[in-house]
Amino acid sequence: MKNRSVVMLALLLGLTGVRAPAEEPPKNLRQRLADKLEQDKAAELKVQNRGAATLGGKTAPKAAAKPDGHAWGYAGDGAPDRWGELSPENRLCALGTRQTPIDIRDTLKVDLERIQFDYRVSRFSVIDTGHAIQANVEPGNFLSVAGRRFELQQFHFHKPSEERINGRAFDMVAHLVHKDPEGKLAVVAVLLERGQDQGQVQQVLNSLPLEKLQLQWAPDEIDVGQLLPTDRAYYTFMGSLTTPPCSEGVLWLVLRQPVPIGAQQLAIFGKLYPMNARPTQPSGGRIIKESL
Repeated sequence: MKNRSVVMLALLLGLTGVRAPAEEPPKNLRQRLADKLEQDKAAELKVQNRGAATLGGKTAPKAAAKPDGHAWGYAGDGAPDRWGELSPENRLCALGTRQTPIDIRDTLKVDLERIQFDYRVSRFSVIDTGHAIQANVEPGNFLSVAGRRFELQQFHFHKPSEERINGRAFDMVAHLVHKDPEGKLAVVAVLLERGQDQGQVQQVLNSLPLEKLQLQWAPDEIDVGQLLPTDRAYYTFMGSLTTPPCSEGVLWLVLRQPVPIGAQQLAIFGKLYPMNARPTQPSGGRIIKESL
């Protein structure tokens, strides 16, 4: 019986990773086994406590998941009037004083310098971002205004136009987003109204990917300059991005003359995004200049 106990202890020690000399007395074997079991129990308790904060001997409740800053849209829980609540990064959507879009009125008509567009035929890709149809343009397209030079990054569409001119909204708008070497943004707004088909808009639609968030390179190149109206007179003011995080300090250049867009082209955008326009924001007494 004694030999059997020694064998059993040896087996248990082997399972727990403790090696014992062949001639070690049973009493010593039992003590070493007890010590090993106590160590394992303490290690297990440490692992259990590692992931749970305790307060007054009770496990603290699990923190609520942070809201997704990208879970925004144009209706329901993610509608524009709630953008500022969705994420701390979006606070300017609710608290900013220079937000866009605005109803452009009470302008100061002055002799504004011409915007110098230096666009070229370029490769481009198209993506449905889940909020708009966007075309990303390869580097090499620039505009210059007020002594600053900005490079075109992408352009996208809103339906209806986010901007209003003396209370009037247009069927759609294209926002051409530019950035200077310091990271400052300038956005050119091209107002779109029902008329004949627009060639560059059709190029974008032709390359529309089949799935959201899927980037599709177009088989041909695009001349973004052909999207601009012949009359380059414009309104200008300081504003913000019109989508979260609503960052301010954006130079806005709204071209005054609308560009025609076909009824079928409007219908396609309307099927994808019946409405993806942020409501107008208070102008806050900011200066709005207009070309003579």
